[in-house]
Amino acid sequence: MKRNVIEINEEKCVGCGLCAGACMQGAIEIIDGKAKLVSESYCDGLGMCLPKCPVDAIHVVEKETDAFDQARKNIKAKENESSGLEPLACGCPGTAAKAIKRPETIQTLSTLPVSGTPLSSKSHEGTSVEPNIGVIGSELTQWPVQLRLISPNAPYLNGADLLIAADCTAFAYGDFHRDFIRGKVTIIGCPKLDDNQYNTDKIAQILEQNDIKSITVVRMEVPCCGGMIQAVKQAMLKSQCIVPYREVTISTDGRIV
Repeated sequence: MKRNVIEINEEKCVGCGLCAGACMQGAIEIIDGKAKLVSESYCDGLGMCLPKCPVDAIHVVEKETDAFDQARKNIKAKENESSGLEPLACGCPGTAAKAIKRPETIQTLSTLPVSGTPLSSKSHEGTSVEPNIGVIGSELTQWPVQLRLISPNAPYLNGADLLIAADCTAFAYGDFHRDFIRGKVTIIGCPKLDDNQYNTDKIAQILEQNDIKSITVVRMEVPCCGGMIQAVKQAMLKSQCIVPYREVTISTDGRIV
């Protein structure tokens, strides 16, 4: 029979998995880093996966193929409902929402070799040893952290103080965990490389569906990073949810400016 099914351009595909998460029929899987159509009979041809693809690698075509298997209709939603799991943002199990409990004391002291040699309090020949460096434990309290992968219904969001940070900030600022992540739910994104309208809409959705206490935005000093500020402010206006808000700017050499 002739009907609509999707076709995937594997050369364009970046393997993000967003299409797999959007397909409730389970017709798409990520195999060897690329999206693959498992079976044309699994595809209902409605193209719900198309808007999720960031590189326009998926199109609907009309062709001779098998009939759609009605048993596959919304099969992933049914499986999630029966298992008690929330739907994932993509096909990767690593996007499952989870809270992380941290002990109150997270710092330990140890002697670390500078060049990757075994731990020792003595210097080795040709290797300098720097004693008494604090090993800073993670302050992250939830997973995932990428804005595109976070479910607006994740339970850790309700009543949260949000940290919305541009991707580069944690690499530029040395004490990022202790000074910014501690006590907050962390969300990261890139205002230059991401679709900033998507960022705005997603943050607005999070605000609409949760009792957010406050938002801290951390950005880099570079001009393009201002898009993160714009996305958050527009999201508050769109959701009609104005919460206590502050901005922090990090210089490229790692200082708060």
